[in-house]
Amino acid sequence: MKQSQLTRLLKKYKRGAVSAEEILEKFAAGVSERLEFATVDHHREMRQGFPEVILCEGKTPQQVAAIAQKIVTHGSILLATRASRSHFAAVKRKIRSAHYHPAARTITANENLAERKGRGTILVVTAGTSDIPVAEEAIVTATLMGNRVDHLFDVGVAGIHRILSQSEKLRKASVIIVVAGMEGALASVVGGLVRVPVIAVPTSTGYGASFKGVSALLGMLNSCAAGVTVVNIDNGFGAAFAASLINRTSEY
Repeated sequence: MKQSQLTRLLKKYKRGAVSAEEILEKFAAGVSERLEFATVDHHREMRQGFPEVILCEGKTPQQVAAIAQKIVTHGSILLATRASRSHFAAVKRKIRSAHYHPAARTITANENLAERKGRGTILVVTAGTSDIPVAEEAIVTATLMGNRVDHLFDVGVAGIHRILSQSEKLRKASVIIVVAGMEGALASVVGGLVRVPVIAVPTSTGYGASFKGVSALLGMLNSCAAGVTVVNIDNGFGAAFAASLINRTSEY
């Protein structure tokens, strides 16, 4: 149940239009919804400010479609991550307004319900072109969570003049998400240039010794730049969610 829905119910109760029992019944129905294979957490939007997000990996297309239908029917924004075209095809059969974002591998619906909550701009930066899919996941997530989002792609340390020439855009951001594979050095560079939070996302991009993102992860965790925090490998969604929470209270 959304906060606005609860507010309307309480106003009706105050006017005597609904009973206490009816409110309790509606509230219970809005907390969670059981499926054979999942429990849809409708209360999450009230607790955290954004509905439950579907991780499609490990789920069948039919399971994703059933969960998505419950979320949309409840009147919430739909965001499904790590989605294949098979997942989308199943969702589209149940939700005609659903959209697929192939670069981000996300499925969305009810995008018009997104309310501008962020106070500044979230800037998503990638070291290389190969890091863009993870960055796109972050962009879709941050946008749906009500933020202004900008991006800089392919500005890694192999040509450090590329990021240094973008100093004005870096300074204007309220939160910066840095997406990088290989050794993950870009996060330290950006962290040393700005006075805002930097969220580093290591990616699995790189040759054998990158260990599918572990090298970038360790490099970012050992950053000498203050103010850099790190999320899990390829976790563009997690970075965007954290950036959104920061951006709601940012002074920049």
